[in-house]
Amino acid sequence: MNGSSETTATPQRLQALKHANRIRIARAEIKRRLREGELEAAEAILRCPRATDTMTVAELLLSQRGWGPRRSTRMLRSCSLPERKTLGSLTERQRVMLAAVLSGAPTGG
Repeated sequence: MNGSSETTATPQRLQALKHANRIRIARAEIKRRLREGELEAAEAILRCPRATDTMTVAELLLSQRGWGPRRSTRMLRSCSLPERKTLGSLTERQRVMLAAVLSGAPTGG
């Protein structure tokens, strides 16, 4: 592919690229807010926008300050959730359970 792919791209492809960009921006914003403490993970899980449906729960957990792979994996196992589980595929029951566990989880490492 040459450097002029933008000029030869179909309208459908351009629309898909714009959609993917909106999703990336929304996910980056949620991660930033989690990292800075502006948003709680439990709140993000309960009220996450559709743009984050393909984001894994592990990715969301790792975005929090003080959360590493080991802590994230341990918490997901305690809830019987696989690491690759996406936010969009969580059932309402799983969302509520996960939010409850996160709300009661100690904030220290």
